[in-house]
Amino acid sequence: MSQVQSHMQGDPQPARNWRKPRRSFANGNCVEAGDGHSAVAVRDSKLGGAGPVLAFTPAAWREFTSRLRGR
Repeated sequence: MSQVQSHMQGDPQPARNWRKPRRSFANGNCVEAGDGHSAVAVRDSKLGGAGPVLAFTPAAWREFTSRLRGR
């Protein structure tokens, strides 16, 4: 996955519209994905805006999630 970049809190183009997976745990142990300027951002839901953020290109995110689903 050469299209993955690591971004930290405070980037000039922060993600918006953070969402949790439909099958997330009630205790908050999951990840959230958000739409960024030109990327899909992923963060640990327990840390909210205080932790690191991974940014995927839209194409890399589609490939990653389709592999998780086994398609």
